[in-house]
Amino acid sequence: MTSQRHTAAVVDREIPEPILAATRASVLAVGVRRTTLTDVARRGGVSRMTLYRLVPDVTTLILAVMASEFAALLEAAEARASRRRSARARIVATVVEVARTLPDEPLFRRVIDVDPELLLPYLTERVGATQQLAAAHLRRMLEEGIADGSVRRTDLDVLALTMVLAVAPFVVSARLLDTVGREPALDELARLLDGWLRP
Repeated sequence: MTSQRHTAAVVDREIPEPILAATRASVLAVGVRRTTLTDVARRGGVSRMTLYRLVPDVTTLILAVMASEFAALLEAAEARASRRRSARARIVATVVEVARTLPDEPLFRRVIDVDPELLLPYLTERVGATQQLAAAHLRRMLEEGIADGSVRRTDLDVLALTMVLAVAPFVVSARLLDTVGREPALDELARLLDGWLRP
């Protein structure tokens, strides 16, 4: 989840894949707070000046990595749901798949294990770039649902963001679900979403 302040930087900058890979490796090794441009430069085999010409700070690099990985996860989840008959069924399957897989992604788990306090602002104060990405993705799918009659008509901007916020605890608190079983809890999430979206 990323800050609105850095959204434009994440979206507009073309950061070479080796730099993104080096940033990811650093976060996995030492966590978000201890990742530095010096470490990323060393891991990526470039100079610090090269990095400074690409990005203003290490936060921008980290946000770019997180946004890139989240976008890939979203696309993969939607691809797995693509054979569902209705748009509503595809939305439910996509959201549940993201809630199933994101908590076990190495980068996300590293943040939860080492720097969990970094997530708090995006649960209480502001909408980050990855949340915006998820809401935009959902909005497009919801439009498809309205078009095929499987999703009720409403303000899609409100609905999409509300869905993102409603599903967040299933991701952030996934370990708590282990007390009752993660899969049964995700089944309940699927029922919740299906009833919520039904016309």
